[in-house]
Amino acid sequence: MSDRRDIYYWKCDRPFAAQELTQKRPPENSEEISHILDRLVNREERQGSYRIFPGGGQGNHLTYLAVNNHRKLFLRLENGPEGDDYMEIETQVIKEVGALGVPVPAVYRVDVTRTEVPFAYQVLEFMDYPDLNQLHKEGNIHLIEVAAKIGAQVARWQTIQPEGYGPFDVQVFRNRGNLQGFHRTYRDYFLLNWKRHLDFLVARHFLSAKESSEILRLVQDREHHLDLKQGCLVHKDLALWNILGIPTEIKAFIDWDDAISGDPTDDLSLLGCFHSGEVVEAAVEGYVRERELPQDFFPRFYLHLLRNMVVKAVIRVLAHYFEKSDDFFLIGSGTMGDSLEKVTREKIFLAVKMLKNKKEEIVS
Repeated sequence: MSDRRDIYYWKCDRPFAAQELTQKRPPENSEEISHILDRLVNREERQGSYRIFPGGGQGNHLTYLAVNNHRKLFLRLENGPEGDDYMEIETQVIKEVGALGVPVPAVYRVDVTRTEVPFAYQVLEFMDYPDLNQLHKEGNIHLIEVAAKIGAQVARWQTIQPEGYGPFDVQVFRNRGNLQGFHRTYRDYFLLNWKRHLDFLVARHFLSAKESSEILRLVQDREHHLDLKQGCLVHKDLALWNILGIPTEIKAFIDWDDAISGDPTDDLSLLGCFHSGEVVEAAVEGYVRERELPQDFFPRFYLHLLRNMVVKAVIRVLAHYFEKSDDFFLIGSGTMGDSLEKVTREKIFLAVKMLKNKKEEIVS
């Protein structure tokens, strides 16, 4: 099994990232997996015979539903060639945030050993709610009201303050039972693969060499804002499609498989990757009802907006997202992939502008 010591973000830094991002889902062996799951679930569960159906997920994992006359279960599978075992960490994170009152699905079982079956898996509570991105595309969500609630929950899970920074070490968790990031300083984690990500975007003609050099210099000039004394839990993939609910209420935060120990502005900046300044401001207002903002909130917010957007640009170029239509979860209704490309560039250079001008405000 590989660990995540050299990973800034799994989706673009995993050893087989290009292969995994461009493969078609469901995979060719999905029928085989369904048969394996049928045997697995019906051996372990005692409440009648379950039938297995594809779950239709668009994220990193394969998803399935196990259904009988009494109950539904949600199954997530990791079957990538890296043999990743981070589901074990994710399960602990879900347990800890759930204990704080953050709404999350229950995890009934997790197995990353690949001894019984050829993949890692979780068996989770099935929560019969749409994700908020679906509601948003339908125009059926009170986004400002919900954003404030998201911000309040972010502040709540930030009370979890692990040792170290970056992705968590599975071996440390197994040996000691606590979450510990691989990196000694936050700066080490933030700058991990940074130049490589920018060089990739230059090679693929998404950024010019001049733009990349400007971004490198700008971040180097602001590096002192990365000198954290303590990290906090960061979801690291905070977006509406990872939140289940109804138009005015959050029912669950899901997909914690990118969680790290990091900076308190990071999850808020992730909302800025997808939404307007008004939405982010609402999330910040909800946040400050629970927890004070860092004194240097604005430069840290825009550093993380820039870092996250560069990562998202790498993923989007690598996976050909700019060629997709609006049935893809990242693309707004009635638009095409070229609009996503335009927004991606705009967000990167918004962060650049705000860092250069040292502006202390949230803008669209």
